[in-house]
Amino acid sequence: MSQFHTNSTTRRSILRAGGAVMALPFLETFANAQASAAAPPKRMIFLGGGFGFTKDTFYPTEAGRFSEIGLTEGLSPLKRHQNDFTMVSNLTNLGATNPHGGSVSYLTGADVAGTPGKRFFNSISCDQLAAKYLGNDTRFSSLSLSAKESDGGQNSGHGQGLSLSWDGDGNPIPGINKPVELFHTLFANPGDSREELDARLKKKQSILDIVRVNGGSMKRTLSKSDQEKLDEYFTGIRQVEKGLERQAKWADIPKPDAPFDAPGEGLTGEEEIHMMYDMIIIALQTDASRVLSYRQPVCSVLEGMGISLKAHSLSHYGFSEPRTMASRQRDKKCSALFGHFLDRLKEARDMDGSRLFDNCIVSYGTNLRSGHELKNLPALLSGGGASDIQHGKHIQLPKQNTPLANYWLTLMQQAGIEMDSFSHSTGNLPELLA
Repeated sequence: MSQFHTNSTTRRSILRAGGAVMALPFLETFANAQASAAAPPKRMIFLGGGFGFTKDTFYPTEAGRFSEIGLTEGLSPLKRHQNDFTMVSNLTNLGATNPHGGSVSYLTGADVAGTPGKRFFNSISCDQLAAKYLGNDTRFSSLSLSAKESDGGQNSGHGQGLSLSWDGDGNPIPGINKPVELFHTLFANPGDSREELDARLKKKQSILDIVRVNGGSMKRTLSKSDQEKLDEYFTGIRQVEKGLERQAKWADIPKPDAPFDAPGEGLTGEEEIHMMYDMIIIALQTDASRVLSYRQPVCSVLEGMGISLKAHSLSHYGFSEPRTMASRQRDKKCSALFGHFLDRLKEARDMDGSRLFDNCIVSYGTNLRSGHELKNLPALLSGGGASDIQHGKHIQLPKQNTPLANYWLTLMQQAGIEMDSFSHSTGNLPELLA
């Protein structure tokens, strides 16, 4: 198992040699003549970092094809993919007003502290909206992934929240934050019988019934502020109930067998990201889910690089040459990790034999540009699932502070979702379309 996630050469050769095996769980569990003849579904993947990147060495200064303008130092690890990704400039998340808010509104666009009468108010994230359209026929309508940081996440640049995802009522969706947890979510547990599963589902439902009854009687004695908190809590309870209903629906359909042993508990940083990426690939191949978000670790990646600074301290690099150099190293590492994921998408095969890459829409970025700048944030886009998107170039939008929501709207429309607006959008982005 250790070779699988630590030795990149051995690891890649194993995955290439086992490409057919990686597709077997899908064939054994789901395939039939009708499915194999159908076009593969569209998938959406939202990857989020923490803080932004080094201003002078990461961002291109001119628009054009990368083959002509070249790649910056920070983007240089993506050289082999330069014709297969796009960078979009002049996007701003108009709902983000607090640079320390991190990723809280990255996929929602909400002004979380600006709603009258609310101490905090978020809205639905675009991945969850996409899941309503793309996730009806899968075991998991979406998968929200996160990571546990050694410092509890206070310096990761992500802010509060449990993942990048927020439900229809603006409540945070807990993220699966360990590779081993994702492994057990995706793959069959030989010890599970239908009777045991039914017993667990019934027990969870009973506990929710008790909480609901006790909470309902308590609400009459609470202040208005506490009643709002309790309403938020009950909204979370309803989300759990929906999850139980989905589990019951899929209880008679077996999960695929795991193609490798469960990862260890102690994976962090780069190893953790690599393993999460591998399981994202398998989740897509087996059609367990078609919409995934991943709030990636930050501080543990720096620790693995031998950088002792926390991500928040590193973002204040302007007055220190050593910090600037560390920031530039971090940029290249982030690009290399994203490039590795694109490698895996191109290597993996979909149900019809096509590259998985060609059926995915992949967005990678953050809510900040450099330091604590909220305007003109980084947005990298890849995958062939958005057939109208131009790749291989840096696109500078003509209007500064173009709403980030326009970008999300464009991607959802490219996924085949019929919608005219999202959050604070003012329309889609024709500049991205061929």
